[in-house]
Amino acid sequence: MTTMTLNVPDALEKEHDETVRLIAAKLYEAGKLSLGQAAEMCGMKKWDFPAVLASFNIPYFQYTGDDLLNEFK
Repeated sequence: MTTMTLNVPDALEKEHDETVRLIAAKLYEAGKLSLGQAAEMCGMKKWDFPAVLASFNIPYFQYTGDDLLNEFK
C-alpha cells in the first residue's frame, strides 16, 4: 500500500479516522477501490466495511438496473 499525505484543515484533526473512512467509501463508490482495498485503507476487515458504506448512504452493491437485467438475459 502506498502512503499519501493529504493537507486538510485543522478542524479535521480530531476526525482523522472518519475522514479516512469517507475517502475510502467514496473511492469504493466511484469504482476506484474494491471492497477489500477500501477496508484495508481503513484498517478493518472487509466484512466490516459495509457498515461504513451504510453510514455514508453508499450502496454495498454497485449494480444499476441495466446491469441486473443484463445479468439475467
